[in-house]
Amino acid sequence: MNPTELLMFRFLLASGGCIAAGLAVWAAMALCRRALPAVASQRSVWLLGQVTIVAAFLLILLPHSERLRLVPPIEIESVAQAHVALPDNSPATNSAASASATPSVETAGPSWLALGAQAWLLCYLLGLGYAIARLLQARRILTSLAASGGRLRAPHQHDGFINNVPLAPKVIEVDAPISPMLFGLFRPRLLLPVHLRRFETAQQQMMVEHELTHLRRHDLHWISASVLLQTLLWFNPFMRVLRANLSWALELGCDRDVLSGRPATQRKAYAAALVAQLKMQRSPATNALAFGAVSARTLAGRIALIREPGAMSHGRWTRLAAFAALASVLMGSLALQPTLAWRGDSASPPPEPVAQTSPSPISPAASTNAVSCTELADAASGKRLIREGQCDERITPASTFNIAVSLMGYDSGILEDEHAPRMPFRKEYVHWNPAWRTATDPTTWFTHSVLWFAQQVTSQLGAARFQGYVNSFNYGNQDVSGDPGKDNGLALSWVSSSLKISPAEQVTFLRKVVNRQLPLAPKAYDMTSRIMQPETLDNGWKIHGKTGTASPVLPDGRDDPAHQYGWYVGWASKGERTIVFARMALERRQEGFAGGRVKEAFLHDMRRRLDTL
Repeated sequence: MNPTELLMFRFLLASGGCIAAGLAVWAAMALCRRALPAVASQRSVWLLGQVTIVAAFLLILLPHSERLRLVPPIEIESVAQAHVALPDNSPATNSAASASATPSVETAGPSWLALGAQAWLLCYLLGLGYAIARLLQARRILTSLAASGGRLRAPHQHDGFINNVPLAPKVIEVDAPISPMLFGLFRPRLLLPVHLRRFETAQQQMMVEHELTHLRRHDLHWISASVLLQTLLWFNPFMRVLRANLSWALELGCDRDVLSGRPATQRKAYAAALVAQLKMQRSPATNALAFGAVSARTLAGRIALIREPGAMSHGRWTRLAAFAALASVLMGSLALQPTLAWRGDSASPPPEPVAQTSPSPISPAASTNAVSCTELADAASGKRLIREGQCDERITPASTFNIAVSLMGYDSGILEDEHAPRMPFRKEYVHWNPAWRTATDPTTWFTHSVLWFAQQVTSQLGAARFQGYVNSFNYGNQDVSGDPGKDNGLALSWVSSSLKISPAEQVTFLRKVVNRQLPLAPKAYDMTSRIMQPETLDNGWKIHGKTGTASPVLPDGRDDPAHQYGWYVGWASKGERTIVFARMALERRQEGFAGGRVKEAFLHDMRRRLDTL
């Protein structure tokens, strides 16, 4: 699956996820409104509800740590299969002889899900264009309406303005059946219908003050942000509902400010003016960035507030309750949204032996990868040669961290050469792997990833020096604190614990190793390269690499019994050319180690591709 296809699948998943988040936001707001009626008048709550839905949409689009997900991944069949073409002069039965041949790729027809993802992306773009066109059309209508009216240049020209008060926005009187209306984000204009002059002077002044209160409260900025978010997620019906409630909250807020401290007679006159205005006007432009529309749907609530001004009083606890509900929705949407996984072609040929010195090959079985990446870069220039998959996803480095431990050990003098020091095995050491139950030197440590040997090196370094090396390497998230409350950073921080690194960061680190750009003694580089025991491919490339295997950690802190991370990182050299690489995959757990299978699959593929990079 190429990055474009993956992005389309993510976009489809994010679209569905944000609708689910919208439903949850609306349900949470309905509960808050029932328990706390004052929520309805909180403009910040409704805008934050829209922001929560957009945040859920964006979070699903981005790669995430598997620790944050509680739902199993959605498995997608791969839409492309690669077949190796045998040379013309080679017999069909001699498949091993074709290992270095250039592959030809046949692309299978796209799956129905891929077609669906493409169709939805096209629909989204068309819908976005239509929504923007409607906004522009609504603005043109308002601009034309303003151009047809006459501008008021002094307060005394209209009874709605108190004498000697300057006209802050541009005021235009129009002969049209509209409500008093404020529009224009950057150049605010106030439209007043001619029929407003038929109202009592006090009513005119309160209605004009209502619109000017919108201006003072910066309500045009609030509604503009809301309309922008609704336009981006035009397909989500809950964005429209939340925008409507935000408009209502803004009207309620202005009503409250205008009527504050006024006697009951003026409040009744204001309510009567709203009812009369509703009878005179036509349907308001719902897509305009404007205020002032009086609608039958909201009129009852506004009049109820006028009659009982204390019913909608708001306080800090009202906002906190609503914000807590929205935060819960956002965290829940992140935890309950599944990731994407895809299955490769299970009929692909098994890998051939890597080199004369390699052990018997491990046949990689078909796996389901919720997270995977292959990244290669030129060691000299840093130019990225290949990036496939989720290469910015940080996970545990597992035994690939032994490259860093080796550099630390030789630089500090704890390690001496390939075979010294030779440390004896003790029963209290970690020894679940039979290969670890014997005396071990640096070479056998690196070959068999002997955990207790690395722990002896880090314990001799001490916490401060160990942290200093990790910081100077700029290694991943640089967190070697270990598991919370267990004080095991020196022993286990790099094994399904606090220290995490992405494949892209692995490549950056290895470039510094190859180019000797870390603050280390030359011996550290020389000896680390020796104990990595290079393997030579049949096309001449020499590989220095390190595998790693570890389990993902479930939300409850237990190791995932069904999956394993597999790593293979290092560099390949031929002549004057050196390429650094990192390959990582999350596999279903099976017999053997994921790191070994990832290595074999990587070298099987790279032996054909290295010469073309």
